[in-house]
Amino acid sequence: MPQAGRSQEQGRQIPTAGMIDGVFRALSDPTRRHVLERLSSRPASVSELAAPYDMALPSFVEHLRMLERSGLVRSRKVGRVRTYELEPEPLKLVEDWLGRQRKLWERRLDQLDSYLMKMKEEESE
Repeated sequence: MPQAGRSQEQGRQIPTAGMIDGVFRALSDPTRRHVLERLSSRPASVSELAAPYDMALPSFVEHLRMLERSGLVRSRKVGRVRTYELEPEPLKLVEDWLGRQRKLWERRLDQLDSYLMKMKEEESE
């Protein structure tokens, strides 16, 4: 099983199992998905992001930390204000992975379809 981390191939980031797992873990929570949707339009401060949620700030910050660990967001602090912004590259890596999985299963289903058609033709002979 590949190690978590970042690999490079011709200047392009190659997703490892650990990276993809981290993104899926981050996306598994509706609060984190909603935060990403909000950040897709513009960067926002922690207080702006936390405002719509009825949860303690430390609990909400844990969601932000999970998003940052997965690479989906990055933060910067200016004075006392920490601002988060979306990092789309991990989403592209997962999209590529899902595309490869889709092609694999489409090919397998096409093979099954061919096999079943062949069996049907043999039955009718």
